[in-house]
Amino acid sequence: MNVQTAPETSADDLRALDSAVLHGRIAQFLYREARLADSHDYDGWEALWEDDGLYWVPANGLDTDPETQMSILYDNRSRIHVRIEQLKTGRRHTQTPRSELARLISNIEIGEVAETEVTAFANSMIYEDNLRGETVWATRNEYRLRLVGGAFRLVFKKIALVNNGKPIFTLSFLV
Repeated sequence: MNVQTAPETSADDLRALDSAVLHGRIAQFLYREARLADSHDYDGWEALWEDDGLYWVPANGLDTDPETQMSILYDNRSRIHVRIEQLKTGRRHTQTPRSELARLISNIEIGEVAETEVTAFANSMIYEDNLRGETVWATRNEYRLRLVGGAFRLVFKKIALVNNGKPIFTLSFLV
């Protein structure tokens, strides 16, 4: 079943899905989201988000409070759009020329399934190549996905960089 063209599914159907089927649908969504970000398809990546979406990359620890402590990113849906528009201008000097990226997504786990939303966890390795050299970013990710019209959409994405307690000199691409 194609994740993007799946038939309308109600909340009851989501909870009743076989765990292997649900896992497969979530994995396909996460792989697609990574491909869109890696290929700099900013419009496609942004289209995955719901209007109440939150995109968070903590700083100085994994479970800080983004409302009271500094974060690398803590963007609501409006700020996600602004960030995308900035990347598309070509004037983000840390991304001129833009980084070449490749992500590996692994260890996908399903957390809570409630109504039309599901929490998922995954690890990723992001390979970045740019004029400054090569960097490998290791991350622990948390997602909350909402089923809308038979397809998953992003409501929450938390990217916990394994090395977020160390200085990070630039991180202007989409993690």
